[in-house]
Amino acid sequence: MSSNKLRLVVSVSGASGAVYAKVLFDKLILLKDQLEHVGVIMSDNAREVWKFELGEDTFKDYDFTYYDKNDFMAPFASGSARYGSMIICPCSMGTLGRIATGISNDLTTRAADVILKERRKLVLVTRDTPLNLIQINNMKTVTEAGGIICPASPSFYSRPQTIEQLAATVVDRVIDLVGLQHTPYRWNEPKN
Repeated sequence: MSSNKLRLVVSVSGASGAVYAKVLFDKLILLKDQLEHVGVIMSDNAREVWKFELGEDTFKDYDFTYYDKNDFMAPFASGSARYGSMIICPCSMGTLGRIATGISNDLTTRAADVILKERRKLVLVTRDTPLNLIQINNMKTVTEAGGIICPASPSFYSRPQTIEQLAATVVDRVIDLVGLQHTPYRWNEPKN
């Protein structure tokens, strides 16, 4: 394994916000020279939401390795595989709740459990509003366990003109959080 390249797990839950996953996939393709491997898990609902919200099914066209949602033989179901980071984008409140309570009933929740126990980076792009106290407490629990809650709350200071550009304001933060190098718009910094 190359020590300079990241092994990354990306899970797409069935929460609304497929555009976030698509923009993330597009950006990861552009950053492939920094990635050794990208393993992708998509729930059945995630596939349906992608088709409904985006009007297409291009998720299957990306050059990633896809794993079945119940494939506990996937390498990142064990800490010995040394995947450095995991992104769940978007992350449903149900997925968050299962992670917070240690319920590893599918590959997404098992991989998140592994990432947390190995003290690696877990980023949850939560996409729901308003929040109830159970959800807030689940976010607190995951944060205390070492995970990062990165709500899908776009910013506007870059003056995004399209839905994709708006989604990128969140995805760019996620990419920063897992340590990949890129050059997004940054507040009050000169452009290169």
